Amino acid sequence: MGEIIGYGRVSTSGQSLTIQENALTHAGCTKLFLEKKSGTKRDGRAELARMLEYVREGDTIVCTRLDRLARSTRDLLNVSAQLKEKGVDLRIIEQQVDTSTPAGELFFTILSAIGQFETQIRAERQREGIDAALAKGADSPFKGRPPSIKVEDVRKAVDEIGSKAGAAKALGISRDSVYRLLKQG
Repeated sequence: MGEIIGYGRVSTSGQSLTIQENALTHAGCTKLFLEKKSGTKRDGRAELARMLEYVREGDTIVCTRLDRLARSTRDLLNVSAQLKEKGVDLRIIEQQVDTSTPAGELFFTILSAIGQFETQIRAERQREGIDAALAKGADSPFKGRPPSIKVEDVRKAVDEIGSKAGAAKALGISRDSVYRLLKQG
């Protein structure tokens, strides 16, 4: 009998992993890999990569929901294939998926396609809403997200710290944001 390993993910740093962590622990997971990264791509998801490297034959990966593992059918099927090659099963708590059976593998594949479809529909609706708001012109309530930091604060940080990279780190923003803001003002 292998190890029961949990994987949890939320999309942004402002979200909490507590609910997933509790559910995974309750499901018997003895080791957890948790991260705060978007699930639209596998790139940059260090904990997913670490988990895939860590697992051994006979282990079982447990996730609370399928979309925590990945949002695209291709990524889900690639992860599943990697796990299968290693002799690792996958269990999804909320959708009651268990790839240790042929029926479970079929259900997993169907749900992964539905998950990608939902993501694409959501993006399409969002784009339609943005386009409609922009079409209204100057009276439109859509103005984008308000800036979280002022140009003056960026300039002051660069002057005090002496580097743009250091200012970005101190302010908790990307270097690209520092350059963009300095170019604006």
